[in-house]
Amino acid sequence: MQQPAEASDAAMDDAAFMRRALELAHSAQAVDDEVPVGAVLVREGQVIGEGRNRMISRNDPSAHAEIEALRDAGRRVGNYRLTGSTLYVTLEPCVMCAGALVHARVARVVYAATDPKTGAAGSVFDTLVSERHNHRIAVTAGVLAEEAGALLRDFFRSRR
Repeated sequence: MQQPAEASDAAMDDAAFMRRALELAHSAQAVDDEVPVGAVLVREGQVIGEGRNRMISRNDPSAHAEIEALRDAGRRVGNYRLTGSTLYVTLEPCVMCAGALVHARVARVVYAATDPKTGAAGSVFDTLVSERHNHRIAVTAGVLAEEAGALLRDFFRSRR
């Protein structure tokens, strides 16, 4: 069964923006020797923020790729509320990042690889869709999951 054009266009956009997030993940590893996670924040088809893991290089436990992308977007847009935006990230967000995404009013999160230890977009916790929050975020999982998973596996394998 063929998908409607709108659905296939959205899937192509998701893959294209996730590829950019994967480029940022590679950069996190190559430039900063960090766990390879990258994030891209998009609104109305335009990139408004980008980030990659920088906890070690910045000596900042909050410098996850998602937080870096939110900070970048906040500076560019001039507002911490990022309504109508979609975050593309190569690894399922943790609780800290999920909370920040809820507070920023991000509309949607698209992630590649699941995080079975600390994932907060359905794997371990359901922070993004919790009815306890006054804002819920739509979640799409598994976009380019193989590529992101392989990148993370190779990184951790090289550390052992």
